[in-house]
Amino acid sequence: MKIHHLNCGTDCPVGGALFDGKSAGPLATLVCHCLLIETDAHGLVLVDTGYGLRDVANPHGGRSERLPRPWRVMLNIRLRERETAIRQVEALGYHARDVSHIVVTHLDFDHAGGLEDFPHATVHVMQREYDDAAGPHRGFVARHRWRRPQFDDVRDWRRYGARGEGWYGFDAVRDLDGLPPEILMVPLPGHTWGHAGVAVRRDDGRWLLHAGDAYFYRGEMRRARRRCTPGLRAYQRLMESDATSRLTNQARLRALSIERRDEVSIACAHDPVELAHCQAGHPL
Repeated sequence: MKIHHLNCGTDCPVGGALFDGKSAGPLATLVCHCLLIETDAHGLVLVDTGYGLRDVANPHGGRSERLPRPWRVMLNIRLRERETAIRQVEALGYHARDVSHIVVTHLDFDHAGGLEDFPHATVHVMQREYDDAAGPHRGFVARHRWRRPQFDDVRDWRRYGARGEGWYGFDAVRDLDGLPPEILMVPLPGHTWGHAGVAVRRDDGRWLLHAGDAYFYRGEMRRARRRCTPGLRAYQRLMESDATSRLTNQARLRALSIERRDEVSIACAHDPVELAHCQAGHPL
């Protein structure tokens, strides 16, 4: 399998290095790290979709509002058609119909915006995530994070329970319908109750774990002591469904990233440095 690492959306919140740990100016750069996997017999597989064409064209379409206005201001979202997953798939010489499957870590607005750009794809998600996203929603964050207009045209869902064959001490959902055993979902609740990572076994035998929003900053992995920027630390707290679950799973991932470094590479959804390393072929 060949894995492409895509940035399917850019956010530039005010705060610079207080968010991304590297920017010299007043604006930070955060990404929407998605995977495009070329399989031998199962077509193309996307892991998350970032923002989609309809988000770019009409983010605030009245009753069909696709992006929450408070978050668009807070994150200073830059909507660019060239960054959408569909345009990047086309740039590689493929068509929307070539994407047979989409595996979503969760259905937050910055992960699910491009689902409807691939009308022929089967969408794989945790059952709890689907149920929570479909509503009803209580509380300010819940009312804004899930945007039904982004996924209410999806017709082919595959929904999974939270237990399966073990993977490095984590419960895992194996045998995803229509997908090879080298791709599996790893439940990582906390950011949302139905949040999951997606593990992909590469041709060299190593695993790549797309951890979604289980963590946000590179300093939270691969070192014994967690380090996170103030901006991303606060944002994680704002968005968490359960602090204890989030921090427990994050600590387990951190231990995995240290103890199994020769076997597993881990990347989250929004760190631009991790994305750059993955695109260069050298995941952290």
